[in-house]
Amino acid sequence: MHLYHGVWVALVTPFKNNQVDEPAFQSLVQDLAGRGVRGFVPLGTTGESPTVSAEERRRIIKLCVEAAGDTSVAPGCGSNSTEHTIQMVREAAGLGASGAMVVVPYYNRPTQEGLLAHFKTVADSTDLPLMIYNIPSRTGTNMLPETIEKLADHPNIDGVKEASGNLDQVSDLCARVEGRVNVLSGDDGLTLPVLSVGGEGVVSTLANLEPEPLVELVDVFWKDNPMRALILHRRIAPLVKAMFLETNPAPIKCALWMAGKIQNELRLPLVAVKAETREKIAKAVREYHAAAATI
Repeated sequence: MHLYHGVWVALVTPFKNNQVDEPAFQSLVQDLAGRGVRGFVPLGTTGESPTVSAEERRRIIKLCVEAAGDTSVAPGCGSNSTEHTIQMVREAAGLGASGAMVVVPYYNRPTQEGLLAHFKTVADSTDLPLMIYNIPSRTGTNMLPETIEKLADHPNIDGVKEASGNLDQVSDLCARVEGRVNVLSGDDGLTLPVLSVGGEGVVSTLANLEPEPLVELVDVFWKDNPMRALILHRRIAPLVKAMFLETNPAPIKCALWMAGKIQNELRLPLVAVKAETREKIAKAVREYHAAAATI
């Protein structure tokens, strides 16, 4: 059984007065754990991981594992240093994590051969199931399907979060690794298209706020009800769009603040969304709930 399937939440990191807001973080995790999600990914893109200190990382993982109960936790452990990545994966294992998400190394722009060596070295260093995170818009490097295919039989490579935005690439990847590695969408708005070409779920930003429609979408798709999945896809589409009007995670943090769950605070160089964006987010949330109430 693969660890990575269904809906995983790409958790925000709540801040208050530039400190991690631990009560808000644990409250968010506890609330989401009972709403059908398969797992949590703290300290990824949505968690503002580049601005979190080493000590804060350890504390966030510990708090997440405690609050998640039986729900799996796979922290973001990627770096542009293979040695540092291995250290972070080992720390996550020691803190009780179920797995680890490892992003394609950024800034260095390694070749495909370099990516292959990096992920094999990291996977060889741990017993945790790893999820490769391919997001070329952030890292500057696209990990190709044929490269991931070469890692598909490694016992510790269990999943891929695919956020290239290229459905042809995702389709090719799913065909190459089918039955060996699970592919999850890294884009909320592409959850249904990725499922349709062989994906197994999504690592979702929106699920911080509204996990149920995504949980149901994945569930009904696999229960052979694609029309219901399409209805859900269309229902959440405007809300998904609103969550990415500005750089993630600023919009989702704004929406969670409006819902009374966290402070509307980010760490520099990220800042809160503009007033006009805030109004658009509020409108999208209102319209989503109004539409959902009629079905």
